[in-house]
Formats: sequence, C-alpha cells, structure tokens
Amino acid sequence: MRDLYLRLGVSPTASAEEIERAIRGCANQSLKADAQAALGSPERRAEYDEMHQLLGDIGRLRAGLGLTHAPHWHGDAANDFSPPGASSTRQALLTRKLDVALQQYQRRRPRRLWLAVAVSVGLVVAHLLGRLLA
Repeated sequence: MRDLYLRLGVSPTASAEEIERAIRGCANQSLKADAQAALGSPERRAEYDEMHQLLGDIGRLRAGLGLTHAPHWHGDAANDFSPPGASSTRQALLTRKLDVALQQYQRRRPRRLWLAVAVSVGLVVAHLLGRLLA
C-alpha cells in the first residue's frame, strides 16, 4: 500500500483543502485517483488514517527488528512505511556473520571429506584383512 500523504507531499494532519490542492497538482493519474478515493471524503479519510497509523507502527517495528526490505526494494511503493536506512546496518551485520559462518564451514568441509575417506579405506582394509586371516 502506498503512503498517500508521503507521495502527495503533505502531512497526515493537513487540512482537506491542502490535500485537495496536492491532489489537483499531482501529475501521476493513478496516484491522483487513489488519493481522491481514499482521502476525498471525511469517512474514507478516517478509515485511511487508521490504516496509515497501523502500517506506520508495523513499519517501525519491522525496522527495529531489522526485517525491512532488501536494498533493491527501497523507493518502491511496498516500502513506503519502512523508515529509510533503518535496516542497512543490521542487514550488513547479518551478511557479515553469514559470510564468516560460510567461510568456516567451507574450511572444515574438506577435512571432513578426508576423514570420511580415511575411515572408509580403513574399514575396507580391516574387512579384507579379516577375510584373509579367517
């Protein structure tokens, strides 16, 4: 959902006249139609304001938890309610941690492979010796 106030460049506390002026001055026809439908009547605006507050709270919660969209989504309509730049630090930290864990895993994996090969060869040799000596 788009943040119509943000897209129109008005405050959520703007008067009906200010919103109407912003809608008339909007060049995007789709945004203009959405804004007129959602903010054009006092009843619909009250419903939109309630939803706007809820989505803003959810966006702030997600940002606090580091669950905002990936960098390629910034600026998209889906990201209107996420505070800008809130997740970049957390995302970079998590990416670094994953890189370190992956490097450690990749260093240990060849050792595990050689260990598995050595144990398998040992078992085969023991089996063959057991058959020869029996």
